[in-house]
Amino acid sequence: MQQFKEELLAKANAASKNTLMETLSIEIVDFGDDFLIARMPVTSKVHQPDGVLHGGATAALAESVGSFASHIFIDTDKFFVRGIEITANHLKSVKEGYVYAKATFLHKGRTTQLLDIRVTDESENLISICRLSTISLPKAK
Repeated sequence: MQQFKEELLAKANAASKNTLMETLSIEIVDFGDDFLIARMPVTSKVHQPDGVLHGGATAALAESVGSFASHIFIDTDKFFVRGIEITANHLKSVKEGYVYAKATFLHKGRTTQLLDIRVTDESENLISICRLSTISLPKAK
């Protein structure tokens, strides 16, 4: 099981090459039956001008981890996933270190999915609470 997990994590992170996820240094670090976790370093490249984590970078982290979670649980030969709505409530500032986003399913339907995404710092302080709706659409034949 551990080897399967490591292979899937490597595959997920390889798929992020040349994307926003690579630009923001977002890395998928863990997953289970009903969750997926990613992390992002908090550096000047994701700061607002006053030196704290930008809410847009947090939303990008949340949408990335939520979309990946939906992606893992569908037949990717037949379907693709798109985010259709995201909300984010930012509760605390972060200046450095890492933030972690844990996506869990509130609804895992065939067509739509709803995910709760909790963003925390390295000390497990709650930074943001996000909700993401995704849709699974059939690939054209």
